[in-house]
Amino acid sequence: MTEYRRGSVVELDIHGETEESALHLLTHWLSRAPADVKEVHVIHGCHGGTVLRDMVRHRLKHPRIASKMVTLNPGETLLILKDR
Repeated sequence: MTEYRRGSVVELDIHGETEESALHLLTHWLSRAPADVKEVHVIHGCHGGTVLRDMVRHRLKHPRIASKMVTLNPGETLLILKDR
């Protein structure tokens, strides 16, 4: 997983991860996410299949996630985080 940060927005690229590995990495990252991070753009891709996309949109659960949004990019899901 690759992480890029721009202020209160973080981009996490999970290309190449297995479903279980990506779920573990995202859950762990969310548990230690800085309090000032408000948005997480999860880049999961879409041309190589839908397993990672479906995991992020349906299986990924965490107390910091306020909502999930589908973006115009089918290879990305936006997570809006709750304040700590």
